[in-house]
Amino acid sequence: MGVTPGPSKLRRVDNVAFVNPSVIVMMDVSSHWFLPVVAVGPYKLSNSVLLAPMAGITDLPFRRLAWRLGAGMVYGEMTVARPDLWHTRKSTERRRLDRCIQPSTVQIAGAEPRWLADIARRHVEDGAQIIDINMGCPAKKVCDQAAGSALLRDESLVRAILEAVTGAVDVPVTLKIRTGWCPSTRNAVAIARIAEASGVSALTVHGRTRACRFRGSAEHRTVTDVVASVAIPVFANGDITNVDQAKTVMARTGAAGVMIGRSALGAPWLPGQIAQGLAGGKPSELDFAARIDIIRAHLDAMHGFYGIERGVKIARKHVQWYLQRLGLDAQMIKSFNRLDLPQLQQRFLSELNPGLVEAA
Repeated sequence: MGVTPGPSKLRRVDNVAFVNPSVIVMMDVSSHWFLPVVAVGPYKLSNSVLLAPMAGITDLPFRRLAWRLGAGMVYGEMTVARPDLWHTRKSTERRRLDRCIQPSTVQIAGAEPRWLADIARRHVEDGAQIIDINMGCPAKKVCDQAAGSALLRDESLVRAILEAVTGAVDVPVTLKIRTGWCPSTRNAVAIARIAEASGVSALTVHGRTRACRFRGSAEHRTVTDVVASVAIPVFANGDITNVDQAKTVMARTGAAGVMIGRSALGAPWLPGQIAQGLAGGKPSELDFAARIDIIRAHLDAMHGFYGIERGVKIARKHVQWYLQRLGLDAQMIKSFNRLDLPQLQQRFLSELNPGLVEAA
């Protein structure tokens, strides 16, 4: 068993370290793969495939990786619009930006217009270039606070929030919603019109209601109606896992692009691959060695961002998603999750090979 290279031996590109520099060839794509296809305010995106904001997932290490792997825009984790939580460790970590990622995009959530306007101003002071408002989260703890997708039940409050935030900052404001609170009250078109009238620059629609959570299949008929009702860019979200699905959804809805969420767990390269396919290219398939190299780079970044103790723990869920995609069995994943030191986690990955996966 070989010794894992330490962080100092990893090739670092845009704050992401790589054991094997050859993987960078796959990642240096934004200058020649994609044509600018959509703009959010003054920001012309390199492509129209976005990484969704996901709490507990799209932290700075994950965003750096997805951006480097070709995502057109990457959203930070949701921050709650409560003044008493602004300086907590969680909020502070979620607010961290990388100036190499342009535009810097953050998401805020809450139900009080004044607080949302205030937190938007604070994010802009910290360097945020786009503010996204969460009206799509279906989580009970969020909806119980009348925030997230619960706001879709109160169109007057939606208008008040959007007008407060767009009036408070001089950067583009975007909005993420679901098709409605429940199947019998789909009001995404009404919300979209309110958003456009309030000065929102772009909109993302997840093809489920709050009541549906993540059950069943996403329906994008409502996205088609939303696209037809407003002039601002609309992005489709929900159950888009590959290039063909993205092409189908965009062709049927007329959406300006797609947003990739849970499909990117354990696959931060997916938005870039889909973007490459939408641009007419053949998506670059990553072989086993390239995937392991990316996983190890992500692991190193998490250890550096969170520190040893928390980094080791937080890395487990991400590595589990990666290993599941590689086909490793539950017992091998459990073996990784028992490791409690960065060097042991890195060594585990360095000793993986296709033969072990095939035998799993």
